[in-house]
Amino acid sequence: MKPVILLVGRLPGVVETVSSALDDLPVEWLGAHDRDEVERQLDAEPNIACVVIGAGLDDRIRGELIGVIAGRRPDITIHLKDRASGPGGMAPFARSIAGLVLERMVAG
Repeated sequence: MKPVILLVGRLPGVVETVSSALDDLPVEWLGAHDRDEVERQLDAEPNIACVVIGAGLDDRIRGELIGVIAGRRPDITIHLKDRASGPGGMAPFARSIAGLVLERMVAG
């Protein structure tokens, strides 16, 4: 079974861009762009292994999302992308997080 990673970003194309750049990984990517979508994804997909939140979102929103995610799914990790790497840094960051998830699955 592929791990599921929820990508949260301000731009609607973030999921398509990241998932196509990382299609070599055995990961299922889901996307969300606001709190309502995050809540729907968390409720609909029990196999989410972690959440990656992009840097394009305002800090207040990122903080709110952390609270929502931790409140609904305390079993999953939350990873925040830095702002310094810019929009082009999302795919490499998501790749590194996916690698951690896949290692954890192998370790068992």
